[in-house]
Amino acid sequence: MIVLDTHIWIWWADNSSRLTERQHQHIQANQVEGLGVSVISCWEIAKLVELGRLKLSYFVKDWLEQALQYPGVRLLNLTPEIAVESSQLPGSFHRDPADQIIVATARIFNCPILTADSKILNYPHVIKLQ
Repeated sequence: MIVLDTHIWIWWADNSSRLTERQHQHIQANQVEGLGVSVISCWEIAKLVELGRLKLSYFVKDWLEQALQYPGVRLLNLTPEIAVESSQLPGSFHRDPADQIIVATARIFNCPILTADSKILNYPHVIKLQ
């Protein structure tokens, strides 16, 4: 399994040209084993829509429902273990709580995260795909 960062999940579900060919290949290669989506990504998408920073083609509730049905998508719930890990990430990591939870989720599941976020890509304590 791989964990999809929120923006990667959005780009893939919306068939955005922002998703690179390499990222698309990672998604295709991991659909059978699972494409993990942290529940915090659902919250993050809803907040971005609320704040007007993300426009979806239809209501956020419907978008999430459909995007969670994509082949291979596996919703990863926030557990106490992930919550604690997100607050105790080794080294220096930025203070975005959604990113902290997504990174902690990847660490707890011991799987790579697919991202284009430079802050995550530069963080040495998680396996990354780009």
